[in-house]
Amino acid sequence: MIPLQIIREQPQWVIERLAIKNFDAHDIIHQILQFDQQRKSIQFESDEKSAEYKKLTQEIGSLFKSGQANKANAQKEEVSRKKEEIRILQEKHDDILQKLNELLVKLPNIPDERVPPGKGSADNEIVFTEGDIPHLPEDALCHWDLATKYDIISFELGSKVTGAGFPFYKGKGAKLQRSLISFFLDEATKAGYIEYEPPLMVNEDSAFATGQLPDKEGQMYYVALDNLYLIPTAEVPLTNVYREEILKYSDFPVKLCAYSSCFRREAGSYGKDVRGLNRLHQFDKVEIVQLSLPEQSFRILDEMTEHVAHLLRQLKLPFRQVRLCGGDMSFTSALTYDFEVFSAAQQKWLEVSSVSNFTEFQANRMKLRFKDETGKTRLAHTLNGSALALPRIMAALLENNQTLEGIRIPEVLIPYTGFDLIP
Repeated sequence: MIPLQIIREQPQWVIERLAIKNFDAHDIIHQILQFDQQRKSIQFESDEKSAEYKKLTQEIGSLFKSGQANKANAQKEEVSRKKEEIRILQEKHDDILQKLNELLVKLPNIPDERVPPGKGSADNEIVFTEGDIPHLPEDALCHWDLATKYDIISFELGSKVTGAGFPFYKGKGAKLQRSLISFFLDEATKAGYIEYEPPLMVNEDSAFATGQLPDKEGQMYYVALDNLYLIPTAEVPLTNVYREEILKYSDFPVKLCAYSSCFRREAGSYGKDVRGLNRLHQFDKVEIVQLSLPEQSFRILDEMTEHVAHLLRQLKLPFRQVRLCGGDMSFTSALTYDFEVFSAAQQKWLEVSSVSNFTEFQANRMKLRFKDETGKTRLAHTLNGSALALPRIMAALLENNQTLEGIRIPEVLIPYTGFDLIP
């Protein structure tokens, strides 16, 4: 959530910044300020009556000690009235506070000044492009045909056992998948990230803390009997490791990584963009997460994007870094960079990573705080990135490295696969 203090101090600025995300916040901000004022007034009245209540109870004690029992008993009725008035005021206060919080969670995060305006992906800004795009022969195959030709991925078996969007990886395809995961994890630990193996389901509090609820409820698989959600990314359990904790200044930066399966309903997805590995309901991903001091988070964002670029360079995949416009950003992000690889047979760019700075937005939801050098308690900043998501990396590797002899394995992966060719 956007900290309430920012809305109090700069309401018009918040409205103008959220317009970059094509979000009209005028009415919500107006209601928030009204409820906040009402809450303050009720709290002030309640504090006054509580002071009167405390004074009366002290007077009653003095009256009993001085032998004025009749006067003390008479004053008890006034104490009872005060107590009931305080109870009613507290109920009003809690009701208004609930309404205030219901409005606050509807507001997306404030976009950074570097976020360009725009409605969708066509308005994103290309930061840079790197690597040589392979020139394949006219009869080059897309990855779904290569998967069948070399018997390394079965989409049909996945549909039979589960449904569309749940492929089986087989033989050298499964080994290549596992090798990519190990390579990504090894590179993350080399960069100082602590590896976790998180649960694949989280509770409602965890999903709310990172912004999946209520914004992405329709995209998550829900286990109704246990009130649990299958994770859409390891970001959710990793960031929640420090929910409701107060860290020390010296603890930062906190660096975590994890491999996990990810589950997304992808409601509304259809057409050619969902074919093969392009869009799945279950897929594997290595995630990197950092918790940061506020003044360091954008430097760390650059560090994380360089980590992703380093992985793609080692795989020798042509890629580009893209700065997302306001209309293409997530609800929770302040600034996001996507990485896309070029899939040579499909002749298209495929997103393989999003790296985002959420500033204090998630931390405010999950009460993730730290004590600064002066001893003041402040909200931390949170960041995460895909390093990397497997399906489209696999698609690009298969397509870009196809030869007459078979599919060549990138040199950096050969120590993991144990083979250099899928014949």
